[in-house]
Amino acid sequence: MSVINDFLSLIYPRHCEACSRNLYRHETHICNHCRINLPRSNYHKQAVSPMYMAFAGRVPLIMACSYFLYEKSGKVQKLLHAIKYQEQQELARYIGKLYAEDLQAAKTFSGVDLILPIPLHKNKLKIRGFNQSEQFAKGLAQGLQKQMSTHHLKRVMDTKTQTRKKKYERWENVDGIFEVQEASDLYGKHILLVDDVVTTGATIEASWQALKQIEEVKVSVASIAFADRQFN
Repeated sequence: MSVINDFLSLIYPRHCEACSRNLYRHETHICNHCRINLPRSNYHKQAVSPMYMAFAGRVPLIMACSYFLYEKSGKVQKLLHAIKYQEQQELARYIGKLYAEDLQAAKTFSGVDLILPIPLHKNKLKIRGFNQSEQFAKGLAQGLQKQMSTHHLKRVMDTKTQTRKKKYERWENVDGIFEVQEASDLYGKHILLVDDVVTTGATIEASWQALKQIEEVKVSVASIAFADRQFN
């Protein structure tokens, strides 16, 4: 089998989604060099991280962390584009599993009861065919051995893309777009909201506006990437 795989790799070489270098047989999606050197936030080791502070006064989070730090035109952006625009669903799940290893080692989110990926509206989901945040959440859920739900948080309004919108415009664009289904299931639960990239945090805040009606609910946030400077 390894001989066949080696032969196929000559005809259809696999490449790193971050740097485009050809992958060795033992590498998956991301080369070892990028796995080591991609800009990790390590926010899961900080009770009060820059991402947590970005939501201060807006969303009362228990914890906020992201696997990577986002840089425009950087390798993390390339990973996100591969997931979103090249339909690399397996890559999103793979990143979720990698991040879960770090989170497990630090015992972060050990008290989480349920993982909720930020949902897409049904119209956008039909066009795209998948939800990148859900795929990332699947990898996290598997690695953390936590339950994930895709029906408790519903996107009831379709919105225009957040790209190129200013901070206040992003909030206006997502105001009132989420509803909670079967709210009684979430009473007193610690929920981990999962998104692909957090920029202004407007989508997370809109999710909280829907979830805060639930008694004694607690919320944390995890994402693939965090664009720190865009909060300034």
